[in-house]
Amino acid sequence: MDKKKYYISTAIAYTSGKPHIGNTYEIVLADAIARFKRLLGYDVYFQTGTDEHGEKIELKAKEAGVSPQEFVDSKASEIKRIWDIMNTSYDKFVRTTDKHHEEVVQHIFKYMFDKGDIYLGKYEGWYCTPDEAFWTDTQVVQNDDGEYVCPECGRKVEKKSEEAYFFKLSKYQKQLEEYIESHPDFIQPVSRKNEMINNFIKPGLQDLCVSRTSFKWGIPVDFDPKHVVYVWLDALTNYITNIGYDVSNCTDEFKYKWPCDLHLIGKDIIRFHTIYWPCFLMSLDIELPKMVFGHPWLIMSDGKMSKSVGNVVYADDLVEEFGVDAVRYYFLHEIPFSNDGVFSRELLIERINSDLANILGNLVQRTISMGNKYFEGKISNKNVSDELDVEFLNSINGLYDKVCSRMDKLEISDAISEIFSLLRASNKYIDETTPWVLAKDESKLDRLETVLYNLLEAIRVSALLLKPFLPDTSDSIMKQLNNSNDVFKFVSDNNYNLNNPTPLFMRIDVNK
Repeated sequence: MDKKKYYISTAIAYTSGKPHIGNTYEIVLADAIARFKRLLGYDVYFQTGTDEHGEKIELKAKEAGVSPQEFVDSKASEIKRIWDIMNTSYDKFVRTTDKHHEEVVQHIFKYMFDKGDIYLGKYEGWYCTPDEAFWTDTQVVQNDDGEYVCPECGRKVEKKSEEAYFFKLSKYQKQLEEYIESHPDFIQPVSRKNEMINNFIKPGLQDLCVSRTSFKWGIPVDFDPKHVVYVWLDALTNYITNIGYDVSNCTDEFKYKWPCDLHLIGKDIIRFHTIYWPCFLMSLDIELPKMVFGHPWLIMSDGKMSKSVGNVVYADDLVEEFGVDAVRYYFLHEIPFSNDGVFSRELLIERINSDLANILGNLVQRTISMGNKYFEGKISNKNVSDELDVEFLNSINGLYDKVCSRMDKLEISDAISEIFSLLRASNKYIDETTPWVLAKDESKLDRLETVLYNLLEAIRVSALLLKPFLPDTSDSIMKQLNNSNDVFKFVSDNNYNLNNPTPLFMRIDVNK
């Protein structure tokens, strides 16, 4: 039977600097979802990459004394390096300076112009260079010094006026409203949908500036080369240009992979993905993505990350100190479904010690150690049951459905919590069955072996379901179990021939 396809994308990272842990959180989140879908048997296509054009890049390259292309080559390489350090399983790493992408963007621009959806005009407004965003007089705000600043990032804006091409966003307002109304899952979570409808769509969509003439680092408008394509029309189209879309010739790959099942993006850019992007696709007569999910932020315990404050943390530094799966666990478990999560070293260390070293690591270590000590690692199910076993086995058998239910709603943190609930129950089961006491009574050895068998099954099922979140740890557990059975339920006739236990996570001495 053919596998069901699943296309997931992240936003493409802007090549203005090294990504901090807030940026890295998104790629790890997407990776967990992609890996989970693969675990369920989906044919997953996971795309990420870099956004490499714009005035901000041109200015930063000039400051660095290199060409814009040299600048973005360096930054894209650094971003890809960090994504790889985080053990992310993307299928394609795209770059908006790829020649094929640039050519298709030019074709898209011309198609929209010929259709009458793009027209030449003049732009006057407030421009925020860091955010590559224009704002109207009513949208900018004044700071305490009376300066006009960006409503998104709070940095100074400057008044600009230039000839520009505009996209008729207003033309698609009614169609967009009707689509959002008839597709309740399109914008998630619901709080983001309400924000888009009430703050941006209902007040009326303004036509969108889609070209610039005041800088050169962008894709030239081929029929009017003094203009370059403005960043959002360039960047957003990466989701289709890299899977075989072109205005006059769409490949079989595009027809198979599109529409995207999930655009996973930060809540700060959800406006571009749920208003601009759908309207672009409507102009091209292309189906809209199935879901755009605006995930929460990872913020520091002392406030939003900022180089000026000096509280920026990078994922590669954390991985070097604590290991990749410990960092992945923190990102995925400590940030709730719809609220911002807080990062602190103290909390990371606490989670490593309590959850990873104690609940998970200690369970695996002592179960396998007992199996080796009492039965030379060869464990089978002797079926000597007790009332305690009923609830425990039900917990094992119920785990898969619970995790799937959470993942269907993108409740990643809660999915991991379900697995750790079984791990806690396993530790409790050890305390209640007291294997070390059973081992002293020759007549109770079959009961002892049954207890250890039940524990090994709980660990095996947990390890399988941990794979999307902690891939290296899952592999290590399965290697120690020396068992390749991949059924997500309790298996009654699964023979174990255990390897020696190796520590999964070492406790960290907080004082040191």
